[in-house]
Amino acid sequence: MESFKPYTARYAVLPVENIDTDQIIPARFLKTTSKVGLGEILFSDWRYNDDGTPNPSFVVNKPEYQGVEVLVAGNNFGCGSSREHAPWALQGFGFKAVLSTYFADIFRNNSLKNGLLPIIISEETYQKLVSADAEAAGEVEISVDLATQTVTLPDGEKVHFPIEPFAKYCVLNGVDQLGFLVSADDDLTTYESAHAARVNTAGLV
Repeated sequence: MESFKPYTARYAVLPVENIDTDQIIPARFLKTTSKVGLGEILFSDWRYNDDGTPNPSFVVNKPEYQGVEVLVAGNNFGCGSSREHAPWALQGFGFKAVLSTYFADIFRNNSLKNGLLPIIISEETYQKLVSADAEAAGEVEISVDLATQTVTLPDGEKVHFPIEPFAKYCVLNGVDQLGFLVSADDDLTTYESAHAARVNTAGLV
């Protein structure tokens, strides 16, 4: 997982509520444990026609949205069954963040563990982003800064977004939960040495 750097990027809007993980990546693709190629099957049932050709009306297939790195989605994004493949597919496509007014808890947690930033925004902010995209499809940009927990909108307004402190630390530094524990190994050893009696009494060593 790479450490987070502030960035400015174009975005695509998918104004659909209750997009579940099976729509993000259908269950038939879950046999793999590899992330390779998952970006090609993101939103597969929407992106492709029955004969396998790209659906030209789906937003990320449109020429003006090629290379976008942020997705703005409708309320309750990532609901449904738990599958880590969902954030893998979004990242594989090239998305660094998803903005929505609400995320399903399991999807949000899976995303943060993999470095995909789920940004909760207000309904007002969501509508501003939708309107800006409608005026200049695929051309408007936003800036994301995790350190300050802010998104700069196309009109220059900065909005704050919430994130749990531990998740913020991990994404900023590019470490998962296991990596965090490994990085704290020296501190744990020092603590155990300084509190040997307490540790022994607890039966931990």
